[in-house]
Amino acid sequence: MAASIDPLVVGKVIGDVIDMFVPSVSMSVYYSSKRISNGCVMKSSSTAQPPTVQISGKPSDLYTLVMVDPDAPSPSEPSLREWVHWIVVDIPGGSDPSRGKEILRYMGAQPPVGIHRYVFVLFQQGTQSGIGVEEPSGRGNFKTRDFAQLYGLGLPVATVYFNAMKEPATKRR
Repeated sequence: MAASIDPLVVGKVIGDVIDMFVPSVSMSVYYSSKRISNGCVMKSSSTAQPPTVQISGKPSDLYTLVMVDPDAPSPSEPSLREWVHWIVVDIPGGSDPSRGKEILRYMGAQPPVGIHRYVFVLFQQGTQSGIGVEEPSGRGNFKTRDFAQLYGLGLPVATVYFNAMKEPATKRR
């Protein structure tokens, strides 16, 4: 399991977004056929649609998935840290977010400047459905740690992140 934590430490996901944890659930994230691995680089245009996410675990267990950008609006001045891109609750184990309840609609990677990290954080809810999660009042200055504490989610059970940067505009003649 240490191999899955090390890139999160090096990429400062642990520290900037979440605290140290021990992964206990497998989570696979795909954009089209590309599987996300910690620190991989994605074109923001390829993240426009929600990814395919597969979560292991028992169907009787429920999970909450949060996607954030801790580098908004700029990695050198992340004054909007964290920008929340997606929240889905009540996801049954052994399934995907389409089986859960979407609290905040998905927003793809749209970095205005620099290289941004996009972090998927998975929490186990246990077997209690409808934990009362409400849509945040805004996307900026979301805090994954505060969210987890507010809803009694504890530490993450899985996390993966990718990097993306603004794509150059295409020139038209």
